[in-house]
Amino acid sequence: MTLLRSGVWPALLKHTIISLLAFVMLYPVLWMLGSSFKPANLIFSETWFWPSEWNFHNYGTGWSGIQGNPFSLFLTNSFTVSLGAVLGNVISCSMAAYAFARLDFRFKALGFSLMLMTIMLPHHVTLIPQYILFNQLEWVNTYLPLIIPKWLATDAFFVFLIVQFIRGLPRELDEAATIDGCGPVQIYWRIIIPLALPALITTTIFTFLWTWDDFFSQLIYLSDVSKYTVPLGLRLFLDSSSQSDWGPMFAMSVLSLVPCFIIFMLCQKYFVEGIATSGLKG
Repeated sequence: MTLLRSGVWPALLKHTIISLLAFVMLYPVLWMLGSSFKPANLIFSETWFWPSEWNFHNYGTGWSGIQGNPFSLFLTNSFTVSLGAVLGNVISCSMAAYAFARLDFRFKALGFSLMLMTIMLPHHVTLIPQYILFNQLEWVNTYLPLIIPKWLATDAFFVFLIVQFIRGLPRELDEAATIDGCGPVQIYWRIIIPLALPALITTTIFTFLWTWDDFFSQLIYLSDVSKYTVPLGLRLFLDSSSQSDWGPMFAMSVLSLVPCFIIFMLCQKYFVEGIATSGLKG
């Protein structure tokens, strides 16, 4: 009765239920991790994630790559595309957001409304005209279609996210900077950028994760195996006409999750702050 009155048992029950739900949600990831250490004949014959027989050769086989291309090449390609997309989104979206949040110009409300409408536009709708354009520019089978649009503030979601964050910053800071002789560019660089760091880090995390995991766009524009990124490289381990290398594929899938996990853990504080404060002021 004393424990019940003190709230120990209700708290214990709550944490037990949360732990069980977390285990259920994480079980596919645990199964993939365990399968990366299983021999090929045990991967789909055992439902429990813990291997009954350990095989560490999957990581060596997967790292050696396929079709003469080591998996490190796919990781390097993914980092190249992801870093280019991150830099482009952070710079261009922050500049567009600053213009919508702080500057006054004609058709500002109309432009902002049209930008928000593009959020509801499916990517597949614009796929064909974009491919025709990039093909005429001879950008197909290069990384340019995956990076250059990010430098043109085409991701309206991040523009809206940063706009909402900047609107929550006091305008008195801009007025004080103007009195000190700062122009719009200096205000953007010296005032807005340092204070909007949580929103910028949120943009960085989302852009990196979405670009790193993007399979469809990279499949459309990349045809040379030496230019393949991690998602396309993992697909090479699967062969519908012959035997698939499931063990090495799961091993490399685990390795491909490591950069995403590290970035999220390092930036988790700013990520939560950026999401929480971006909607305080409309």
